[in-house]
Amino acid sequence: MKQLRVGMLAGLFGVAGVLSWAGARLWDSVGTLPRVPLAAPIVLALIAVVLLATAISLRARLRAQRERWPGAKGVEPLMAARAVVFGQASALVAALVCGMYGGVGVFMLEFLDIPARRDQAYYAGFSVLAGIGVIAAAFFLERVCKLPEDGDDEHGGTAPAA
Repeated sequence: MKQLRVGMLAGLFGVAGVLSWAGARLWDSVGTLPRVPLAAPIVLALIAVVLLATAISLRARLRAQRERWPGAKGVEPLMAARAVVFGQASALVAALVCGMYGGVGVFMLEFLDIPARRDQAYYAGFSVLAGIGVIAAAFFLERVCKLPEDGDDEHGGTAPAA
């Protein structure tokens, strides 16, 4: 399984942001603008909390298993892999959503004197912050579930070249 790459997430964020900003300008020229739902930052924050709770739980269980605590409940490899896949998928979607709401939020900065659009800009900003929280929690979960290196002293911890 490949690790998340910050560059790829930043690229998704940037492309989605530019397309969303251009779409918001085009949509505004027609006379309306799609609304940023109030639930967007709430849902993203809940996903970040779930990812963080999963990572903390897995980290505690792995530590208990590694230190051979009596009655320690182990972690099934398939469960850890599913958690990492959930985290990676959440990070990719969060990067797209952050870009989308970030583009709309940047467009709304021109209209901060209108109360309704100012509220939409706030919702977009909070959505971007919550999406960054999802991405951070996904990276933490991925780090918790990463397999340790082999520790083969003969080859310096790396596999020999074939």
